[in-house]
Amino acid sequence: MLTSEEPTLQKVKTTSSPSKTLKVAIDGPAGAGKSTVAKLIADQLGFLYIDTGAMYRAVTWLVVQNEISTNDEAAIIELVRTAKILLKPGDKTSHQLARVFVNGKEITKQIRTQEITKLVSPLSAIPAVRAYLVEQQRNMARQGAVVLDGRDIGTVVLPDAEIKIFLTASAEVRAQRRFRELKTLGDESVDFDTLLKDIVERDERDTNRAIAPLRMADDAVLILTDNMKIDEVVSHIIALCT
Repeated sequence: MLTSEEPTLQKVKTTSSPSKTLKVAIDGPAGAGKSTVAKLIADQLGFLYIDTGAMYRAVTWLVVQNEISTNDEAAIIELVRTAKILLKPGDKTSHQLARVFVNGKEITKQIRTQEITKLVSPLSAIPAVRAYLVEQQRNMARQGAVVLDGRDIGTVVLPDAEIKIFLTASAEVRAQRRFRELKTLGDESVDFDTLLKDIVERDERDTNRAIAPLRMADDAVLILTDNMKIDEVVSHIIALCT
């Protein structure tokens, strides 16, 4: 099982160094461990890590804070276009999750609540919102070697990425991981059955949405993580990069 605890990783021995412009795209459904794995790969290889999911969560949080209806696309688009989203490396205060700032305010914890999780999928399906954030993600990726994770990185954001991974696991295992994560963040009200139901419903929405649906790129490597540890997944992907 892919665990959420910080692992003790051994350095991967490689015969060559990865390119300084290498793009690594990691896609998969909610709770597959994409962010954890992507960050560890970026740390080991010295690449920039871009948590695209955190960007969509930040936008969702902003919409909620401004009490804008999720059906008011015009207001949402205007809000997103004027927002300043900043990502910083995770640390102990964020349990190693990427630190997220919107208009100068840190909202790292706030974007991980169940309220935001339930709303992020429909908001991220708004074409203008996706177009704006995808362009930002592409601009950041042009800085050099990067690791991005999300649901449409290999198919939409960086279709020319040299390394494409589709990371997945059963809905039950993903719900267990999400349950542990929320407990670690101090959410004592979390209910496993509710989490499982939400994950199944989100899979359905993400897979069937009209804009940038969740799917595996034709040239992606499929990795099923139900019975894998973090270091095994990371080592496997790093081997592909070198």
